[in-house]
Amino acid sequence: MTPHDTAVLRVAGRPVGRYVTRPELPARLSPRPYLHPVTTLAGTAVTELSPADHTHHLGVGVAVPDVEGSNFWGGRTYVRDQGPTELDNHGAQRHTAFQLRDPDGFVEELRWVAAGTELLRERRTVAATELTDTAWALDFTFSLTNVTPGPLSIGSPATNGRPGAAYGGFFWRARKEEQAPDVFTPGTEGESEVHGRSADWLALVGAGWSLVFAGATEETRRDPWFVRTAEYPGVGSSLASEERLPVGPGDTVVRRIVTVVADGRLDRDAAAALVRKAVSP
Repeated sequence: MTPHDTAVLRVAGRPVGRYVTRPELPARLSPRPYLHPVTTLAGTAVTELSPADHTHHLGVGVAVPDVEGSNFWGGRTYVRDQGPTELDNHGAQRHTAFQLRDPDGFVEELRWVAAGTELLRERRTVAATELTDTAWALDFTFSLTNVTPGPLSIGSPATNGRPGAAYGGFFWRARKEEQAPDVFTPGTEGESEVHGRSADWLALVGAGWSLVFAGATEETRRDPWFVRTAEYPGVGSSLASEERLPVGPGDTVVRRIVTVVADGRLDRDAAAALVRKAVSP
């Protein structure tokens, strides 16, 4: 892999994330740029890449299972009244250029292409910021613009008939350990309580690390969280939870998620304090 295909994020001079722009992946995985490994400041990895349980989970990135019928998530497609089905409908997110590239972040242009047609153009802005000597924040914004002459819509298995499976959007595949991580929000805890609900922030706490995800805009905070801990550790922010998300020609959908990456096990108060610091205007 040439240096042009990767970017290394650094916080206080320490590498905390490797961004792969042109991964060589089979079409079935919906090839797309991703961050992996992402680490704490002490060097603990908090992402996984193509794990055996879900080979299409690629660290941290944007993955959408249904853009007008094309699969930008990878793996099988959920078909109403049929279930998960192998289809030849996979799209790819293609890195076009870096508009800006610094040690602590970048601005990237991407094309979302399926069956030879560009459906969406994305501008992705990523920044890494030091919060304390044991925590840093990953600020991740994506803007999706419909570049086709007609309307598009974004869907999920949930909108296609599979209850509780509203995944699609920003997604973080976390590190799998012997024990499932704890998960909590400002007011609730446990996978069954936090999954599919909106909350200002959500914490995933493993053996010696913590991730705290926060919607950084009002629109992002309205999106419910997609959470898995028992089957595998993963957190996403759902673009299409109950209804398909329409995107008219020339229209743009923007979401911004800030993730606190911390060493140690944060409690609710510590998580809230770091989120306030990370998302402060």
